[in-house]
Amino acid sequence: MDRRQLIKHLDTLLQSARIRDYCPNGLQVQGSEQVRHIITGVTASQALIDIAIERGADTILVHHGYFWKGEDERLLGIKKERLKALLVNDINLIAYHLPLDVHPVYGNNVQLADVLGLAVDGPIDENDPAKPGNIGRLPRPMSGKEFRDWITHCLQREPLHIGEDEDMIETIAWCTGGAQGYLQTAIDAGVDAYLTGEINEPAVHLARETGTHFYSAGHHATERYGAKSLGEYLAQEFAIKVEFVDVDNPV
Repeated sequence: MDRRQLIKHLDTLLQSARIRDYCPNGLQVQGSEQVRHIITGVTASQALIDIAIERGADTILVHHGYFWKGEDERLLGIKKERLKALLVNDINLIAYHLPLDVHPVYGNNVQLADVLGLAVDGPIDENDPAKPGNIGRLPRPMSGKEFRDWITHCLQREPLHIGEDEDMIETIAWCTGGAQGYLQTAIDAGVDAYLTGEINEPAVHLARETGTHFYSAGHHATERYGAKSLGEYLAQEFAIKVEFVDVDNPV
């Protein structure tokens, strides 16, 4: 399919123009005009680019692309090498950050809920429905340890758990990636637990002192599913070849 047609479709589907972000969403690096083979992944790392080149792909679609607000704008080091590889091989780089977090069907948060069997009751912040994250319920009431084991089973990664193993958990808020700053929002919502990808030092004390269970399940591990789901949709909708590649990341 035509690259411009693909980008227009994705921009409309993900409503990217309505969302303020820390990076440009959509086409970040221009490559082939015709899109026949897409590699999807979490991050546009050199490893993912190398796999795309090896497999003859003309397009990469990711959640974490390039050109983040506040970063060094010079094309040096790994940034130069990544861009060189894309340009020399005429590969498009398409990235959607927050638009892919919040989408109600293909977004990271709703897809993570599906993987964990969480019921989605609404946004994490009723006063700001555009904020990434959701609030809902576990598949069934579980102890703190049981839910930790369930996350490990579903994501194939053991989370860091702050809380008592024996406590029972039923309600939960979650936001994929590096959303430890939303812990207070989850506490204000009155849930039993909060799940995200990363944790910082103040969040440990906040969780302990409020009795809110905190699960840090990995930035990468919680955000594997949005790009994968979006790619599967594109493959079905436009009958083009799409492959999801999971470049392992322990963080």
